[in-house]
Amino acid sequence: MLRMRRMLPILSILFVLACTTTTQEPLATKIDAILAAHPDQTIAIAWTELDEERSLLRNEREIFHAASTMKVPVMLGIFEAISRGDLRLDQSVTVRNRFVSIYDASGYALDPDSDSDPEIYARVGTEMPLEELVRRMIVLSSNLATNLTIELIGAPRVMALMKEIGAHDVQVLRGVEDQKAFDAGMNNTTTAHDLMQIFRTLAEGRVISPDASAKMVEILLAQEHRQGIPAGVPAGTSVAHKTGSITRISHDAGIITRPDGSRYVLVVLTRGFEDGREAQRVIAEVSRVVWDSR
Repeated sequence: MLRMRRMLPILSILFVLACTTTTQEPLATKIDAILAAHPDQTIAIAWTELDEERSLLRNEREIFHAASTMKVPVMLGIFEAISRGDLRLDQSVTVRNRFVSIYDASGYALDPDSDSDPEIYARVGTEMPLEELVRRMIVLSSNLATNLTIELIGAPRVMALMKEIGAHDVQVLRGVEDQKAFDAGMNNTTTAHDLMQIFRTLAEGRVISPDASAKMVEILLAQEHRQGIPAGVPAGTSVAHKTGSITRISHDAGIITRPDGSRYVLVVLTRGFEDGREAQRVIAEVSRVVWDSR
């Protein structure tokens, strides 16, 4: 009997370990199967629970062209400038479509047909509140709003803030459609790990202040491009996220809240899919597998 009592704690530990293994292994196995099904593409995944110590990382340090995910660091930079009193959300900004290349200081303009927010071009020559520009940059992924916004603070200021929050591999050099800079390899880049860090810091209310973080999460919740992560979770699920896509690049990153209030951050970055719709289906598949792992 004494021997049996001594064994009970050991058996309990073994039972806990077995349960932990069975809850973790299926998710890792399914994620690895998704990656293995696309050997000609590069897929990076970073997932972490916000209320418990569980995470899964795959290719999380691989560097990708950031596409429109760079608009999240720009938003953070705007709110940091507001916290210093340098900007106000209600201040007016003149809408224009002429910018300077970081490559050789030559001028360039954005193509309305390549912008997911073409309506803003009808407002060139007028003024818009900074808050509306920030919202259009995130919710509609407006390129023109992005370039107008980043010019207010400058890319170096965004980079400094990224380093402060631990996103050391995020590189924000310029606005959108600077073709000469693109051709010269002067691009905005990111990793799944660093986007996870950015969204985790936002979710935990640690970017600038709890109020500023909550305001930015509220903007991300209004995202209208929902073919990626939101497509893999039940309808009506709270997903505060930002997508990004250019040729052969499709990304999504966000904060997902379950009905019980628990939250997690998921980042899926892809490169090499010729059909962007296929990439979005893969992102949704990863999202669904993570959701079902609970």
